[in-house]
Amino acid sequence: MIKSLGLLTRKPHLTHEQFVDHWLNIHGPLAHAVPGVRRYVQSHIVGTRTRPDIPETQVEIDGIAEMWFDTAADQQRAAASPEMKILTDDGALFIGQIKSFVIDEKQIIPPPPTPR
Repeated sequence: MIKSLGLLTRKPHLTHEQFVDHWLNIHGPLAHAVPGVRRYVQSHIVGTRTRPDIPETQVEIDGIAEMWFDTAADQQRAAASPEMKILTDDGALFIGQIKSFVIDEKQIIPPPPTPR
């Protein structure tokens, strides 16, 4: 599987709550129409954790978006689709900045098996 991960910040005129509301209730449902998406997760930042032994970065984010595809080709087809254009055009309404990564995930502790 291929995963893209985006660190998102809100537009300056929006509160964190307004950002999350738009992202969850308007933007999120649009992802259902994008072809080839296997999984889409929004992680809404509710707090931070610091460590006394490691300095904190100055990166301020409002959320983390994760989108999974079976293959890189599926991801490329989705990126070229009209449905993804609708999704990204909507994102431009409330996302102030984004840093995106394509991830090769290595599971160290896998999820437990689903009960039958």
